[in-house]
Amino acid sequence: MKLLIFSDIHEDWAALEKLMNQEADYYVAAGDLANWGRGLDKAAPILAKRGDRIWMLPGNHESDAESAAFCKQHGFRDLHGVSLELAGYHIAGLGCSNLTPFNTPGEYSESQLAERLVPFSTLKPLILICHCPPRNTGLDQAGKGKHYGSSAIKDFIDKHQPEYFFCGHIHESAGVHVTLGKTLSWNVGKKGHLLEI
Repeated sequence: MKLLIFSDIHEDWAALEKLMNQEADYYVAAGDLANWGRGLDKAAPILAKRGDRIWMLPGNHESDAESAAFCKQHGFRDLHGVSLELAGYHIAGLGCSNLTPFNTPGEYSESQLAERLVPFSTLKPLILICHCPPRNTGLDQAGKGKHYGSSAIKDFIDKHQPEYFFCGHIHESAGVHVTLGKTLSWNVGKKGHLLEI
């Protein structure tokens, strides 16, 4: 199975076209296709090339309601807060981010993020895909000593050790790969990461 995960397109439609031209069995847009909820509909015809093989999460630039409505309207699959089983793996998704100074449409408190992760705690083997990275790791570093990820997501990874973890959100860490305990982890950015299992 080939799973292409990407994030933070932010209306760079050429980058999205490039991703859709890659061959994969499933595609996961891990948030922030648009900016401040605007421009999301322009993504639809590009994503439509891969039809119902598109799974989506809201980023902090889309609310969960906007993302769900977009999926329903265009026939994409909403991965936010749900899991599915493919090729012997559980794939679970949680969109939005922790609180930011910018009051973007898709933000949760740390306690809300922790609560939404609970249903995934018994899934093994697990591929966890979130918009937001875990705090104080190479995946959430926006500059020297500047970490803006989620402590709830970090706690979940530390405790439950998914096989794989993917995120976006912090653009400066796009492309970074780290191992957190036994969890192989990537900040995928808009270039994406192709997982073959």
